[in-house]
Amino acid sequence: MIHSLFIINSSGDVFMEKHWKSVISRSVCDYFFDQQRKVSSPEDVPPVIATPHHYLISVYRCSMFFVAVCMTEVPPLFVIEFLHTVVSTLEDYFSECSESLIKENYVVVYELLDEMLDNGFPLATESNILKELIKPPNILRTLANTVTGKSNVSSILPSGQLSNIPWRRTGVKYTNNEAYFDIVEEVDAIIDKSGSTVFAEIQGYIDCCIKLSGMPDLTLSFMNAALFDDVSFHPCVRFKRWESERLLSFIPPDGNFRLMSYHIGSQSVVAIPVYVRHSINFREAGGGRLDITVGPKQTVGRTVENVVLEIPMPKAVLDCSLTPSQGKYSFDPVSRTLVWDVGRIDTTKLPNIRGTINLQSGAPPVESNPAINVHFTINQMAVSGLRVNRLDMYGEKYKPFKGVKYITKAGRFQIRM
Repeated sequence: MIHSLFIINSSGDVFMEKHWKSVISRSVCDYFFDQQRKVSSPEDVPPVIATPHHYLISVYRCSMFFVAVCMTEVPPLFVIEFLHTVVSTLEDYFSECSESLIKENYVVVYELLDEMLDNGFPLATESNILKELIKPPNILRTLANTVTGKSNVSSILPSGQLSNIPWRRTGVKYTNNEAYFDIVEEVDAIIDKSGSTVFAEIQGYIDCCIKLSGMPDLTLSFMNAALFDDVSFHPCVRFKRWESERLLSFIPPDGNFRLMSYHIGSQSVVAIPVYVRHSINFREAGGGRLDITVGPKQTVGRTVENVVLEIPMPKAVLDCSLTPSQGKYSFDPVSRTLVWDVGRIDTTKLPNIRGTINLQSGAPPVESNPAINVHFTINQMAVSGLRVNRLDMYGEKYKPFKGVKYITKAGRFQIRM
């Protein structure tokens, strides 16, 4: 399965490597660097690269490439999912994942990778189990380990590893029993010049924070479960119950975890929660003109917040002289990117930005208009219309506090001008 893992920073340096079987030379990364040079953006590097003797499978997260090396053919999505799990585990342990944090905690990272993969095959990937095996670093523990020469690895096997519910440890006790569910939906859309939707779909996920004593058995039902086109579950979910009754039945892990991911697109019409009125012209005397207004649409009265518009300008643009009615704008002369940070949309006075664009003298005429990348957040709204019907608990006597929060965000949301 997975023989080696190389972590590469934004400068192209391999600053960490881990081998589970035989040691594979760093020179195998040269094939990866060859592909990297051919693309303009890190996200465009092919996730699977076949070399004469190896397969390189990579993900780009936190400004770093995590490159797994396999000697035989493997299901690529299996390896990609494992690499994402590695990054999520590091974020869980160190609150964020960065080159400096990995270097500061080399020992813990190597210990984690040893437990997560056994002889190249995934073993313990559940955060709760890993935290019982390897204690998360803190200042006191680091000092104690330095003085005593001990490591963070526990000498006792986690109780969950010995049961048929490996994701949950036994003997969990809380004074306040709580279960919170965040339903987050990201809208991916392309809107054409006239405002018509070319493409729209929703990528959603349900993140949970479960702090319940004992061994609770939960069932979560939806009012409109038929919306889902495609679903992916945490291992705790009983798939047979979902297939037959369209409800989620599970014994939850302790703490934070992702219960399910889903995709909505092919069957349903996806509501577009914002609109942009735009006018751009590069052919006027003395430069070009820009006029953009942004407003909410189909938001059921909810406020659209954290609105940011990014416009990658053509190479001929020198700078912009604009006046926003709300928020502030910046223009990066190196990447030629105009960013308008709008903030919250006030429906009584819609945000507008207008002004002139200065072009290089003698530059060839601009052939095509740029596209606008839009970012936004809408709280207490799931744009698909998904609603939780009820949450029931069996196996324990107490009554827990239950909460559900809905959030809609922009994914890859692009408007063509």
